[in-house]
Amino acid sequence: MKNLVAQLTQTMGSDLTIEQICLNFAVALLLGAVIYISYRFSHSGAVYSARFNVSLLMLTLITTLIMNVIGNNIALSLGMVGALSIVRFRTAIKDPRDSTYIFWCIAVGISCGVSYYALAAIGTGTIFLTMLVMGTIKANDRYLLIIRGAPASSSQIEEAVLLQYEGKALLRVRNEGTEDVEYIYELSQRILEEGKRKSMDIHEALFLLEGVNHVDLVCQNEEMSR
Repeated sequence: MKNLVAQLTQTMGSDLTIEQICLNFAVALLLGAVIYISYRFSHSGAVYSARFNVSLLMLTLITTLIMNVIGNNIALSLGMVGALSIVRFRTAIKDPRDSTYIFWCIAVGISCGVSYYALAAIGTGTIFLTMLVMGTIKANDRYLLIIRGAPASSSQIEEAVLLQYEGKALLRVRNEGTEDVEYIYELSQRILEEGKRKSMDIHEALFLLEGVNHVDLVCQNEEMSR
């Protein structure tokens, strides 16, 4: 039985030439650069991470290296799986699209490692065009309007927000203490744009009220920007 397994392992193994290895890495580097460009154009602002983008290119080359090592050798493939199972990854994913880019790099690396250049090129081109189009779609951002003032001005604050957004702003939190009161309203992008068309901005309207001392507008997304 041991002789049979050893014979099958030897017959399935194949040695790559230097030219073949160089070609595998050259194609992987080229397609990895396409992934790099796609990630750069589909991400913007604080979501974009230059270091993560570079790591995507490196991941493509590393996967190609692993596939060159494994080849068709069953023993090496099982050993590599056992070795990689020890590694634990704790990288925080800020954007859900980042996980798709990771799998994209791994798929390209595997395809180049086994010399499936046509499959890797067609798949990369298709995914690149898809991500280029879908990457321009912006998230449905929600905005939080945070107002702090004196308890005596609570009725005036509610009336000002009601008039500014025509009753479409959703009151999520109302914290009231002995010295101050806090309101948190939720606004959509459309409601926020409608409020900006008024003759006076919400900040100006609120600061005209006596007792209002703090007004914040926070974008509720991955960036949490003001």
